[in-house]
Amino acid sequence: MRLAVLCSSPYSETGCAVAARLVQLGHIPVGALTLPSWDRNTLLRKVGQWGVKNSFRYAVAKLAPGKPNTSSRIRNPYLESALRNREGIFRSVHELAAVAGFPVATCASQNSPHAIAQLRQWSPDLLIFTGGNILKDEILSVPRLGVLNSHLALLPEIRGMSSPEWSLLCNIPLGITIHFMDASIDTGRILIRRQFVPATDCESFPDLRNRMIAEGVELISQAVAGLAQGTLAPAPQPDCEKDHQYFVMHDQLKVLAARRLHQILPRPVAALNTHQSGGHNG
Repeated sequence: MRLAVLCSSPYSETGCAVAARLVQLGHIPVGALTLPSWDRNTLLRKVGQWGVKNSFRYAVAKLAPGKPNTSSRIRNPYLESALRNREGIFRSVHELAAVAGFPVATCASQNSPHAIAQLRQWSPDLLIFTGGNILKDEILSVPRLGVLNSHLALLPEIRGMSSPEWSLLCNIPLGITIHFMDASIDTGRILIRRQFVPATDCESFPDLRNRMIAEGVELISQAVAGLAQGTLAPAPQPDCEKDHQYFVMHDQLKVLAARRLHQILPRPVAALNTHQSGGHNG
């Protein structure tokens, strides 16, 4: 199966980890399409998430030349196993591509004619979205199977931004959903929908999000393997009483959600069955 990866930046840890994990499992991408290193929208989003000081430290760790990479250069420690190589740590998609042997192209927008033309040239069966623009119909229709995304919440209950925080605030179990993207926000067909049980071990919201991102990388890999083997098929999202789209959470609400992080206990959620040979996967 031919697959390509969409990244918000060549230095995106999540994008690099997804591509690296796929390479480890024998699924070498036909290419990676990335926004520029200094994409304005990506920078503003990161500053909003991490603050100016942490964003600056991240940029220095990724861009500064020097000795072979070490784990201290990783912002999300739970991605280290995916990012590690013989020389140390992959800092960028370019470093990974040089080792694994696939091309990397840069585009000003993932919806631009240049991006569409490049993807059509690569002719992927599947696109893996790891961050960037809100995708439009033209790019969504390029891959034969579709565009795969890891959403840090259970769908359809929690759509949109700040999804772990909204899950806690709305008393919805934390979870991760691997789904195909469509023209709407987080409404596409589901491949894997799984409750995130390790939430009770998390020390803080950054720790929670880092763990969920790493788990999403593993679930993306499982989804790709299932699609390649023909053992996993998508299912439409079920009807849900609490079906809302959420936006970036106000800081005061984040404080309330953080309090609930340490009060939660694992509780079962309704499984969404997706077709597999010999059974179902939720």
